[in-house]
Amino acid sequence: MEKQIQTQVIRSSRKTLSMRITGPDAVEIRAPKTVSQAQIDDFIREHRAWLDKHMQIVNQREEEAAKLPPLTGQELLALSDKALMYIPQRARYFSSLLHVTYGRIAIRSQKSKWGSCSSQGNLSFNCLLMLCPQEVADYVIVHELCHRIEMNHSPRFWAEVEKLDPNYRAHRQWLKTEGSKLIARMEHARRE
Repeated sequence: MEKQIQTQVIRSSRKTLSMRITGPDAVEIRAPKTVSQAQIDDFIREHRAWLDKHMQIVNQREEEAAKLPPLTGQELLALSDKALMYIPQRARYFSSLLHVTYGRIAIRSQKSKWGSCSSQGNLSFNCLLMLCPQEVADYVIVHELCHRIEMNHSPRFWAEVEKLDPNYRAHRQWLKTEGSKLIARMEHARRE
């Protein structure tokens, strides 16, 4: 018998269906407004093998992360202070190489994002970047600054990222595999 999956459907003016695993038994489906529920159900069935495989990976990572000590509020504060010392100076450095400007920089304890760039050019970064290798933290800074050139993830955007970080694919992969363990440590801290 197949495991039940919790599904959240988000409809928009997009043209294609996409899915993203959001938890051990949960998936988010992004769908065009015109797609029926039956078409969404078919899409999930067609991708069931992929879903099962990747949900198993998510479960394994969560089990590994649960073995790590949760971060305390004091540790999160110390990471935020460290990020406030490191990230703005790196942002200044990389922005000069990219010839872009930006607004404010905020440091947050986020459980789903490593960084973001608003349409006004304000940047936000996760304090957990201070637990990542320096080149991974720098990749996230470069990634967000490149949104000041391309506010999307088009091939042109990735070409800009690659100019300053030729190894960005490896850094993205590190965040997917190891970064989830860091975020789980923060989530466990919030449950305590």
